[in-house]
Amino acid sequence: MSNPFDYLAYLDCFLTGDDDALVERFFAEDCEMHSGSGVRRGKEGMREFLNWAHEGVRECPRLQKYVQTDDVVFADIDMDFHATEHRPNFPFGEMYPGDTVTVKFLARYDLDSEGKIVKLTTMAWPPEQGVTKLPPLGGHPSQLAAYRAYAAAFSNGDPERYTRFYTDDVSLDLSSLPVIHGAQAIADFYREMLKTVRESLSIHSIAATDDTIEVDCTSRFTAVEDAPDFVVGALAKGDFVDVPILASYTLRDGYICHIRTRRGGDPVFTRAA
Repeated sequence: MSNPFDYLAYLDCFLTGDDDALVERFFAEDCEMHSGSGVRRGKEGMREFLNWAHEGVRECPRLQKYVQTDDVVFADIDMDFHATEHRPNFPFGEMYPGDTVTVKFLARYDLDSEGKIVKLTTMAWPPEQGVTKLPPLGGHPSQLAAYRAYAAAFSNGDPERYTRFYTDDVSLDLSSLPVIHGAQAIADFYREMLKTVRESLSIHSIAATDDTIEVDCTSRFTAVEDAPDFVVGALAKGDFVDVPILASYTLRDGYICHIRTRRGGDPVFTRAA
């Protein structure tokens, strides 16, 4: 009798980033996880580990090979980690918003007769050793997670990292200003803006293919100094304005070569006073 465990469905659930659903659906009550960092026991132990591992980091498996019998699965996985927060003590090295690292894992899943994982044993190679790589952006769930890492680097005001996602000849069309050409020119534009106004993105939805990304988001512009001539409207220090934005990205080989933004609604101002 074949085991009801569906490994591909397990990976699909993992890629959603819903760790609670993953543990509840696929792990036995008395499960164990054995890895180089120690042993975790029970569903609660798994949840605690995943909550810690995934704090500010999306983990996206890309299956290379697997074999399955009635009671065990062996898998070769290239795992992409995309940072949206600073993780100074991340197991595979310090990560900042916008960073991505890929690590090869070998994993063994021992199964009970009901198709639940009773023991997960993992072994990892050094980061970037012997792995495959995806283009930075596109329609794969890992590439969508990479876009969120890009947005986090942008919101963090870190041009060293967000320009990694650009072609050298990228162009930025903000509709209210002349088109800006080149990755360095875009970085310079935002570096100057950041002297008075910080911009942070809240992502509502992403739709992507290998050629385009369409994003519905809100840009919050916060004045760190008085900005009487800010393009959206005058801001005093401490004021902020929320602007609904529809952003369209054109991709070339997984890198952004054109950005076009347009307003998705009216700005909403909040005054510090």
